[in-house]
Amino acid sequence: MTFRILNAGDTALTIEFGDRVDRRLLATVAALDEALAQAIGKGGLHGVVETVPTFRSLTVIYDPLLTSRAEIEPAIRAAISSSAGASRRVGRQWQLPVCYGDQIAGCGPDLADLAVACGLPPAEVIRLHASCTYEVYMLGFLPGFAFMGDLPAVLSRPRRSEPRLRVPAGSVATAGTLTAIYPWPSPGGWHLIGACPVPLFSAAWQQAALLLPGDRVSFRAVGEAEYASLVAEQETTRRSPLPPISFLVGGDQTVR
Repeated sequence: MTFRILNAGDTALTIEFGDRVDRRLLATVAALDEALAQAIGKGGLHGVVETVPTFRSLTVIYDPLLTSRAEIEPAIRAAISSSAGASRRVGRQWQLPVCYGDQIAGCGPDLADLAVACGLPPAEVIRLHASCTYEVYMLGFLPGFAFMGDLPAVLSRPRRSEPRLRVPAGSVATAGTLTAIYPWPSPGGWHLIGACPVPLFSAAWQQAALLLPGDRVSFRAVGEAEYASLVAEQETTRRSPLPPISFLVGGDQTVR
């Protein structure tokens, strides 16, 4: 297994396995993350604060007053060797509703332009986007923002040349080979094709992010009336101690 370990300041190091988005690299990162979590759970790696997985690398953050790279690196190298070939966590499966297009103001304004760029009618873009089961590759950018792949190749387009200053929360978007849902209002340069009413993050939940790496997500197209009804149903979900597990359809259904 090819990798390199890089310093990331004086409180972290990064184990880098490649330079691209690739399912094999994702599996390697996930296996190492799990191996380190088990080591920490058994009392090893004293001084490690947290691990941060990405598409192709894993960053290990540590307290420099308690440990150092020289102290933790041997255990990390051992974990890399022991995790090689390990199976990934089998995640949960979700089916999330999406109101596609500009039926909901501000949430799907790019559907028509994306359809033109792909040489398809908007209805076919919707059908293709909703026909896949996507895997959550990683979380980042915003709390609860899940990068999901892989988008059908015909829908793959670069990000917008001019990012928006404000993307509404719940916006369903695509960029490159990925799709995502914006959990919060924020700037963003992805193509906005619809709206999802399901909250993706709450500090009231035991696991604050609804979607986790390894989870699988499919989308179900809904009309404006059903979307409005779902929004009303979900108004109290962020404050509830339980996430919206009614959208779970398979896999590990442990309440977090």
